[in-house]
Amino acid sequence: MSKPQGVFLDAETLQLDSLNCTALNQLAVSLTCYPTTGPEEVKSRIEHADFVLVNKVVLDEAALKTAVNLKYIGVTATGMNNIDLDFCNANNIKVQNVEGYGTDSVAQHTLMLILNLATQFPRYQQQVTQGAWSTSSHFCLLDFPITQLADKHAVILGHGELGKRVEHLLTGLGMQVSIAARPGKKDDPRPSLASLLPSADVVTLHCPLTDDNKHIINSQTLGLMKPSSILVNTARGGLIDENALLTALKQGQIGGAGLDVLSVEPPPKDHPLMQARLPNLLISPHNAWGALASRQRLLDIVVKHLNNFITA
Repeated sequence: MSKPQGVFLDAETLQLDSLNCTALNQLAVSLTCYPTTGPEEVKSRIEHADFVLVNKVVLDEAALKTAVNLKYIGVTATGMNNIDLDFCNANNIKVQNVEGYGTDSVAQHTLMLILNLATQFPRYQQQVTQGAWSTSSHFCLLDFPITQLADKHAVILGHGELGKRVEHLLTGLGMQVSIAARPGKKDDPRPSLASLLPSADVVTLHCPLTDDNKHIINSQTLGLMKPSSILVNTARGGLIDENALLTALKQGQIGGAGLDVLSVEPPPKDHPLMQARLPNLLISPHNAWGALASRQRLLDIVVKHLNNFITA
């Protein structure tokens, strides 16, 4: 009996060369790994595949129709919005994602963004590299206000495994933490995000993007926040109206924002937030999940899921 044939369409996203791939290589399959796959290459690469591994390459109905042997899609991520799930359900194609692999990595990245904004670290680091400390008449520089997070109020939207880990970290800093109700869930007894925003010193987002929460951070909700408040998003870019955020930052409606995600990724060079060059805006390139331990755990779970499917 021949081995199942499969392709990994964007293997470069995991940087396999840095990981232990023993379990992957020992699978009883024939796997072709492509570093990247462009939209025009998808159909030809999956047309004979029994299974596909994919991170962010779009697998829509037009592409999936050509893959007549396809029975399994292993998503090397949590989000599955790049897969036509309706088509897969109707055509007996199992789609398996991975949850919880990057909890520690994303949580520490979230904390990093909060701490950098609260302490004004980027601004002070710039002063040091530009020689301002060396020429100061005092032993320290205190040109930018530093926020002590202890006793401040943090609001978390999204209280799954990741949200709970962030809550634990913020509580450890001495913060009071509130969990906002899920948007669109009328039976959720927790307070609404809007009701919590006026007292929030930190707002951090850890929920999937849905029709109920798209642009939940907008001109109206930003207007409820303190001028000193910090907004952090390591979830999905579509949770924030980016033009409204840019206006709020420029006008001092909020104190700062730390983003690991944008609405379009990779973002165009002329993306308004990328071009803003604001000292109170930190943007990282969607790599909060990318710690070595996190990527290894992700790969191990992907291999386990695929092995379970082919041996069932």
